[in-house]
Amino acid sequence: MSVVGFDVGNDTLVAAAARQRGIDVLLNAESKRESPAAVAFSHNARLLGPHAAGAASSHAPFSSVKRLLLLAARPALLLRDLPRLPFPVDAASPDGGGGGALVHVDHIGRRIALSPTQLLAMLLGYLRQLAEADLEAPVAECVISVPCYFTQAQRQAYLDAAAVAGLRPLRLMHDLAATALGYGLYRSDLGGPGGPTYVAFVDIGHCDTQVAVVAFDVSGMKVLSHGFDADLGGRDFDEVLFEYFAEEFRDTYKIDVTGNVKASMRLRAACEKAKKVLSANAEAVVNIECLMEEKDVRGMIRREEFEKLCAGLLERVVEPCKKAMADSRIEFDRLHSVELVGSGSRVPAIARVLAGFFRREPSRTLNASECVARGCALQCAMLSPTFRVREYEVQDAIPASIGFCTIEGPISTLPSNALFQRGHPLPSVKVITLRRNSRFKLDAFYVDENELPPGTSTKIGSFQIGPFQAHTEKSKVKVRIRLNLHGLISVESAALIDDDQNDANSADSMEVDSNGEMGQQGDKSRSERLIQRQDLPIIESIYGAMSKQELLEAQEQESQLAYQDKLMERTKDRKNALESYVYDIRNKLSERYRSFATDSEREEISFNLQQTEDWLYEEGDDETEAVYSSKLAELKRLVDPIENRCKDEEVRAQAMRDLLKCIVDHRMAAKSLSTPEQDAVESECTKAEQWLRERSQLQETLPKNVDPVLWSHEIKKKEQELDM
Repeated sequence: MSVVGFDVGNDTLVAAAARQRGIDVLLNAESKRESPAAVAFSHNARLLGPHAAGAASSHAPFSSVKRLLLLAARPALLLRDLPRLPFPVDAASPDGGGGGALVHVDHIGRRIALSPTQLLAMLLGYLRQLAEADLEAPVAECVISVPCYFTQAQRQAYLDAAAVAGLRPLRLMHDLAATALGYGLYRSDLGGPGGPTYVAFVDIGHCDTQVAVVAFDVSGMKVLSHGFDADLGGRDFDEVLFEYFAEEFRDTYKIDVTGNVKASMRLRAACEKAKKVLSANAEAVVNIECLMEEKDVRGMIRREEFEKLCAGLLERVVEPCKKAMADSRIEFDRLHSVELVGSGSRVPAIARVLAGFFRREPSRTLNASECVARGCALQCAMLSPTFRVREYEVQDAIPASIGFCTIEGPISTLPSNALFQRGHPLPSVKVITLRRNSRFKLDAFYVDENELPPGTSTKIGSFQIGPFQAHTEKSKVKVRIRLNLHGLISVESAALIDDDQNDANSADSMEVDSNGEMGQQGDKSRSERLIQRQDLPIIESIYGAMSKQELLEAQEQESQLAYQDKLMERTKDRKNALESYVYDIRNKLSERYRSFATDSEREEISFNLQQTEDWLYEEGDDETEAVYSSKLAELKRLVDPIENRCKDEEVRAQAMRDLLKCIVDHRMAAKSLSTPEQDAVESECTKAEQWLRERSQLQETLPKNVDPVLWSHEIKKKEQELDM
C-alpha cells in the first residue's frame, strides 16, 4: 500500500511519498517537484497541472481553486477578488454544495457548471495519477494539508473532493503542523531535561499568512497556538507592483491594463518576477513586448520604493504573529528559533519586520509546499499499518472555539460559551447530558467571529436527535460529541437513559473524562440501579456541505470526464501513431524498402502518404480514434506486402541454414539405427534437401519487388515436418 501526502496550494501542487529509505517529493511528467494548481478545458479535452498552465494562451485555466473555495463562503470578498481571477465566476447560494461560487465550461458540446469542490477534486485526481505513475501502485489512502483557518464546510469540501477523486484521507492536517512534523521528527536536539523546545513557524504563502507556535520534546510535538491572515500573501505584494506599473503605463503609454484580462495576466506574471528580482537586487525592470494595443512597455522600480508601497502589508504580517504568541503564553526569550517558509517570505522587508517582532533573525527553511507534503507523507506513514515509524506524538489544536446550543441557549461550562475552546487538542470527545422528553436539535457554531477570516459565517451545522418518547420525566439524553482528526465536529451518538433513581439536579450537565472519551465511572458506580439505554437516531445538516445526492452527481460527472480524458488520450496516441507511421514509411521507401517495391507501388504509397499528411494538418487535426485507426489501417494495407517481402528476406537465409543443419543432425543420428530405419530417415532428408534446392533456385531468379515463392515460414514448416 502506498503512503502519500498531498499539498494543494493556491498556486502549486506537490506530492510526497514514504519509501523504505525516507520521504521523497515526487516528480511530475516534466521532472519538476511542483505542478501548477490549474485546470483548463477545451471543447473536447480537460487539461490538468502543467498542461493546463501551458494552455493559458488559448484556454484560460481555472487557478486559485483553494482561494475560490475560501471565497465561496464570503460573498463580499468574492466580489472583491473577481477582477483578479482570469476566468468568469458566478455567485451561488452558499447553502448549496461546494459553496457560493460556480464556474462554467464548454466541454464536448455541452455547458457544465462546476463548483470549487469539483475543481479541487480534479487537482487531487491529478496528484493521485502523478503518485501512481511514480510509485507504480494504486494510491487511495493519503494525508492532505489544509490551512488552519478553514471552517467545517471547507474541510468537508476537501473530504468530498477526495471522495470524488477516489481518495480516502486518513487526516486533514494543518499546513504548519505538517511543516513542524517534518522539521522535528529527525532532530535529536529538540527537547530534553530542560523541558520542551519552542519554535515559531511563519508561512507566508501565495494568498495567506499562517503562524504556529510548536513545542517539541523527544516524544513528539504539540501545536500550542495558531495565528493567521487569510487575505495576506505573496500575491498581495505582487498586486502592489501591478497597481504601480498599471498606473505608470496609463500615464506613459496611454493604455489601461486593468480593463484587459490577457494584458492583466501578463503584467501580473511580470510583477511576480520583478518581486523575486528585488529580493536580491536594488532595482527591477519590467519589460513586456506588445502588452496591448501593439505597444511594448518598460518600467523600473527600486526596492526602497517597493517597500514604501508595501508598508501597510508589512504591518499586517506582524498581527498573526502577535496572536499566536499571545495564545501560546510563551515568552520571546524562550523561543528556540523562528522558521520562515513560503513563497512570500522572499521579500527582505518581511524578514526584517519579523526579526524586529520576534527579536531574532528568522531562519529560512526549505520550500513550504515541499515541507508540507513531506510532513503529510510522514503523518500518513504513522497512521498506516504498513509502515513502521518511531513513536512520535503529533498533537494539533483547533484555531477557533466551537460551541453548541439548544433553543434554550448555549451548552457550556465556560464563560465564553465554548464547548471546545480555541487551542483545544484534536482529536477529542466530550459527552453532554441533557434532560429531554422528545426530539430536539443541537446547533454547532463558532463562538467568536473574530477567530475566523472576516466575512465568514459562524454557522457550522445542526444535529436533530430523535424522534423518541421518554418513559419518565427523569429521562436523560447523553450526547457524545467528537472533534476528529480532520478538525470536523460531529454528534457521534446519542442515547436515552432512563434511571429509576431521582436526581435532585435537573439542570443540563456535562461529563468529560481525562482522555477526552466518554466517562463510564458514574454508570459503573450505579450498577445496582435499573438503567435502560436506548440509542437515538441523529440527522446531520452541515452548513455549506454537499448533500449525498450532490456528491453522487459529482462522482458521476467526474467519471464521465475521466472517461473522456482516457478517450482523448487514446485518440491522441492513435493520431501520433498515424503521424509517426507516415514519416517512418516515407524514410523506409527511400532506403530500406526501395528494392522491395515496384515503381507503381512506390508511387501509390507516396501519394497516399502525402494525402494523409496533408489531411492530418488540415481537416484531420481533430478527429476520433476510429478515424485515425481507419487511416492507419488503409496505409498498412498498402505497405504490408512490401514490408513482408523485406522482413522475409532478412529471416529467410537463417531459416534455410536451420533446415540444412536439421538435415545434417538427423543423418548423423540415424547412424545408430537399424538399416530400414536409416533408409527411411535418409529418404526424408533427401526429399527436404531437394525441395529446398529447387525452391531456392527458383527464388533466386525472381526480383525482390515481387512476392517470394519461398517464404521463411514455409521453410520452418518443412523443418517441423522433418522433425516429426
